[in-house]
Amino acid sequence: MKKLLCVITFLVSIQITAQRTISGTFSPARDYKWLIAYQLRPGTQSYIAETAVKNGLFNLKMPEKALPGNYRLVYALPQEKFYFDVIYNGKEDITLAFDATSGVSFFNSKENILFNTYIEEITGLEQQMADYYTSGNTDKATFKTLTEQMQQVQDSYENRSVGTLANNFIMSNKPYIPKEIQSVDEYVNGRKTHYFDAMEFENPILQASGFLTEKLLNYVFTALPLQAMTDKETQEAINVNVDVINEKLSNVGDTYKAHLFYSLWTQAATSGYNLTSDYIYTSYLKKLATTTDNKNIVDDIDIHNRLRLGAVAPNIKWEKDQSTYALKEMEGADNYILAFWSSTCGHCLKELPALQEKLKNYTTVKVIAVGLEEDTKNWQKESAKLPDLEHAIALGKWESDYAKTYNILKTPTYFVLDKDKRIIAKPDNDKEVIEFLERD
Repeated sequence: MKKLLCVITFLVSIQITAQRTISGTFSPARDYKWLIAYQLRPGTQSYIAETAVKNGLFNLKMPEKALPGNYRLVYALPQEKFYFDVIYNGKEDITLAFDATSGVSFFNSKENILFNTYIEEITGLEQQMADYYTSGNTDKATFKTLTEQMQQVQDSYENRSVGTLANNFIMSNKPYIPKEIQSVDEYVNGRKTHYFDAMEFENPILQASGFLTEKLLNYVFTALPLQAMTDKETQEAINVNVDVINEKLSNVGDTYKAHLFYSLWTQAATSGYNLTSDYIYTSYLKKLATTTDNKNIVDDIDIHNRLRLGAVAPNIKWEKDQSTYALKEMEGADNYILAFWSSTCGHCLKELPALQEKLKNYTTVKVIAVGLEEDTKNWQKESAKLPDLEHAIALGKWESDYAKTYNILKTPTYFVLDKDKRIIAKPDNDKEVIEFLERD
């Protein structure tokens, strides 16, 4: 009997510590070669495992010590764009299919199937409510049916998910459900007023996920007045929402807050909301980056602000005929083009001669070609073939001052400036430079 008990105990322990897997398919198969898993933590993430994707199939073995939580599966670069998240409870294998068009579908995982089907159903009902208002419908019976369905779905999934990690997200996602029919203004104000009612900001499971971040981003950039606004008025309204978020996060650790405000800054910067991105940085993010010792955030923002559209291009100097010239002192052109290249770059040796030829028809355009070089010998030979361009050299190549100032990550890289030396475009190649000039 004692021996049998030992065997049973051993078998149970094997089951408890069994290595779990995340497996499935990617489509179209030819586009995917690898998959990396990161465990999400409040404001950060850590590498867990990786595997090859072969003919669209993968089988990722999770470490036995992998903790329950949210995991980010990255399948291409840049990783902040090409990923999807899964809930991993350590008790079940996960089987899924990812399609480039339709996204991810789960076939074996109570946690993920529960959450995904819930999101599909509740989002669908919220869309029906939005359609109800945008269509001008005022039928009370239709309104009552919709609100009852929303409440039933919410209650059903809250009950079905008890004891799961998914329950944290389902509970916090509870939508605004009015008890009686409202005007569109009342409904919109109600959604904004009650947006955070069910949200647990201090919940570490929510912080260690993309869910909470996405919910807060959505509030900041979409919870806006219904009336038409200028771009400045829109950004001012967004700034008010940023302040609301700061108040809501008053008891949350700085690591997550720094992550959240950097996400807000990135969204504002990407959208061209310079007033808002500057407000987020000066009001909150700069201090948070300092307290969390995250110099990379400050560096990234400095680069963005220095090179964003509308910014005056950093000065460049060069020698010619024993005289010194500077970008900021140049005059007489409607546009200036900065072309960062290298005499050892094959693409550059094709594009810059083609650009020089095309620009013969543009008498009010001047080009400053900045060579990122290790030495002067080959540069002198190749730059001599481009006599219509002004030539500056940056010795040290990628480590040179100009490469760092302009954040050059590849050659050739182009900037188009207006007559006041303000950056107005960042074309990807010589053809796009000409296309921009033709449109301008």
